[in-house]
Amino acid sequence: MLKKAYPLLFALISPALFAQALPSNKASRGQQATPANQAAVVKEETSLGLKQLDTSAIDTTGPSIEFKFKYQKGDRYAILSTVEEDVFVNMRYDHHGEIVNRVSAEVTAADQATGSGSHECTFMTTENAFGLGGGKTFSWGEEYKSVFDRTSLGRYTIGDEYFMPTVRDVPIFPDHAIKPGDTWVQEGHEAHDLRKNFGLEKPYIVPFTATYKYLGTVGREKREVKQMSYAAASISKQRNNQVIKKEGNVLHVFHVKYSLYTQAPQRPSANYYGDYPQTTMGFSDELIYWDAEKGAIDHYVENFRILIETAYGNIYEFRGTAHAEVTDFIRTGTDDELRAVEEQIKDLGIENVTVKKSDKGLTLSMENIQFKAESSQLMPSETEKLKKLAQILEAYPDNDILVSGHTATGKGRDPQELSEARAKAVADYLIQLGVKDNYHIFTQGFGDKKPIAPNNTEEGKAKNRRVEITIMDK
Repeated sequence: MLKKAYPLLFALISPALFAQALPSNKASRGQQATPANQAAVVKEETSLGLKQLDTSAIDTTGPSIEFKFKYQKGDRYAILSTVEEDVFVNMRYDHHGEIVNRVSAEVTAADQATGSGSHECTFMTTENAFGLGGGKTFSWGEEYKSVFDRTSLGRYTIGDEYFMPTVRDVPIFPDHAIKPGDTWVQEGHEAHDLRKNFGLEKPYIVPFTATYKYLGTVGREKREVKQMSYAAASISKQRNNQVIKKEGNVLHVFHVKYSLYTQAPQRPSANYYGDYPQTTMGFSDELIYWDAEKGAIDHYVENFRILIETAYGNIYEFRGTAHAEVTDFIRTGTDDELRAVEEQIKDLGIENVTVKKSDKGLTLSMENIQFKAESSQLMPSETEKLKKLAQILEAYPDNDILVSGHTATGKGRDPQELSEARAKAVADYLIQLGVKDNYHIFTQGFGDKKPIAPNNTEEGKAKNRRVEITIMDK
């Protein structure tokens, strides 16, 4: 499973580390409480992670059923996790943080005899930013690759060279049928990355014992989604925005709880005089919603509370909630999708936009994009262009979007900063148009580091001054 943000602390701890638990830290996304509003914020937020999970809608009747993960070679999915947490420093409220984690995964092999599956995954943790229009977007963060096998009951086999996922062997199912009310216990572990601060070249393993209870079932709400991709629509000669009704089915609910306690390994002598985490303790309280037909998690909700005590006696506490959803997405990086989107760009009369397959999906490049000079304010001609592009993007409701900014060389505003701001401006406008919410669109800037044409001509500079919109399938 994807984990909340606190294990990332271990990868960042250093003599200057605990600035990350302070308001100036980039890893803590949220608005600092001022003296005037701090009391209200504490009253509202300190219950995060401590309230009881809602199980009132669960049907506790039903037959016995055997639960297993189901893997098929070529299956692709994404997991998006959002974390809301309050951070306390030495027992005083410090700030509220918001973190988004994204995993893209592919089943590369499936053993029909054993039911196990091999996975290749990319893990990414974002930092948010507040857009120029007042809305927030999330910048694309550092990526971590991982390869592992997982049995049909959920047990991992993973090499020591991989540090993600942090939480492993949750859930683990029993090897027999169970009915609502049944409980069981399974061992699991968390794997922490202590390379930077302790010099450990392998994950630091924190074992735990998880207690499980099968609670019963809930009905999934019926929903209407735009299911048809542009390629499918072009081939079938139907409208791209055809709405398909999806009937709600039953989800099975499991309650999972575990506590953890660990003392950090001995620190290398090179870091001897710096503060470091001495003891870490906490708990996780989760509800997992399981799709038995797919043999996979549909989503989960979690409360957590973590305390870190340092060698110098500082105490950092994290209380919060996490929610994660698993989505299947349309493969966009195919020849059919490429041709179909090219046709739509032509039909809509969109100029200076090209489309290509990329390593993350299908990329639409807006070349010679017009902003006010040395700014990220879109010109009216570009907002009209984005309205047309939105019609294409809306055909992929389950695919996340990555907006990348690029600049030409030149004097004036820093190219890196300008490219990031322009990517955010485009993302904000797409959010405003309703293409995606801010949790499913990400931004990044490359400055002038990735030119596609020489910068010694105006034509070349126009090509390099671009924003790329990628419909992600990884």
